[in-house]
Amino acid sequence: MDKALFELGLNKRKATLGEDYVTDNLAKADAFNLPFQEAMTEWCWGFGWGDDTIDMKTRSLMNLTMIAALGKMHEWELHLRGAITNGVSIEEIRSAIHAIAIYCGVPQGVECFRIARTVLEELELL
Repeated sequence: MDKALFELGLNKRKATLGEDYVTDNLAKADAFNLPFQEAMTEWCWGFGWGDDTIDMKTRSLMNLTMIAALGKMHEWELHLRGAITNGVSIEEIRSAIHAIAIYCGVPQGVECFRIARTVLEELELL
């Protein structure tokens, strides 16, 4: 493991998803999934999110569209919360969901709007 890349990834992951979420996730890791958690933190968050060529806000919008295309809605909700943390506005979320509906299908757009409404209301943004 590249310790520096892991630490960068850990910082990026906490900045986007929240320190409590990340700390809890890593604390729950065991011999079965700890290697995956470490590799994902180093590779996805260190190598991927650590590349400042694309800013955090844009990367969050990209992730929302890609995760929606995969239909991984638990992860989509998590990354929606991260996108808000990274400065994505309600208007940008709406536009991203429009693109999701166009390219991934209207039912996927409906599901994204449903989840977004729940999260935005919970955060008192709607």
